[in-house]
Amino acid sequence: YDIGKRMLSYDESLRILKETNALLEGHFILSSGLHSKLYIQCAKLLSYPKKAEAICSSLCEKIVKIFDKIDIVLSPALGGLIAGYEIARQLKSEAIFAERMHGKLVLRRGFKIKENSNVLIVEDVITTGKSALECSSIVKTNNANLVGYACIIDRSSENISIKDKIVSQLQFNLETFSEDKLPEDLKKIQPIKPGSRNLSK
Repeated sequence: YDIGKRMLSYDESLRILKETNALLEGHFILSSGLHSKLYIQCAKLLSYPKKAEAICSSLCEKIVKIFDKIDIVLSPALGGLIAGYEIARQLKSEAIFAERMHGKLVLRRGFKIKENSNVLIVEDVITTGKSALECSSIVKTNNANLVGYACIIDRSSENISIKDKIVSQLQFNLETFSEDKLPEDLKKIQPIKPGSRNLSK
């Protein structure tokens, strides 16, 4: 990995998210049913490879400062797949992903984690940390070393299930409101329900 590529400031990263419509402002109903003034759809950033490369390059700068050797980048499909691939490409590591089978994240397609290898778990966005934690149990089952977690956007709250450090390019404390506690400015805006989980399968 060539250190010193380019560290982006928070504002530069934020500008890229807005330019690519990965960060939208308005009135949104999240997949949890709560309302928010912000909506993050990281896939929109990843649809612009050069801009995603710049964000991931900046994230790699942080990763190499904190973690030593990384042999494998493991991501949960589908969300973490592209981010994981790009981070692995820049770190010159192997990129693999876990996918859901019968509701459980598993390794398929002949992917293997060698014993004692150093594994970094990469997501596009970490919210509850549930998928990332499921990936960590795959690492432990294979007797490999979990070096840590990284994501483009960390929007977890203090009740996140991951207790280890999460390295992120951007951190958001996403303020959410229940239907009966909407602030006045949100009440004036017609809500949009953008969540991918509500799309018909």
